[in-house]
Amino acid sequence: MTDNPSEDIQAMDFETAFNALQENVSKLEGEDLPLEQALALFERGQALIKRCAALLEEAELKVRTLTVDSEEATEA
Repeated sequence: MTDNPSEDIQAMDFETAFNALQENVSKLEGEDLPLEQALALFERGQALIKRCAALLEEAELKVRTLTVDSEEATEA
């Protein structure tokens, strides 16, 4: 793990980021945390959400590209 948590998150695949997000939510919901720690978990959760959204967007773009390529091949 690097010193910069956002770099760690940017290296995560979707499943890893999603699981980490679920763990964050569980910690925030289930533990009586000091404000500072809760805010840090919330901030990490926001970064994980952005990572998951970006990966889903990439996947959607790939599916659209493949679908268009497939439709063009069928029409030819």
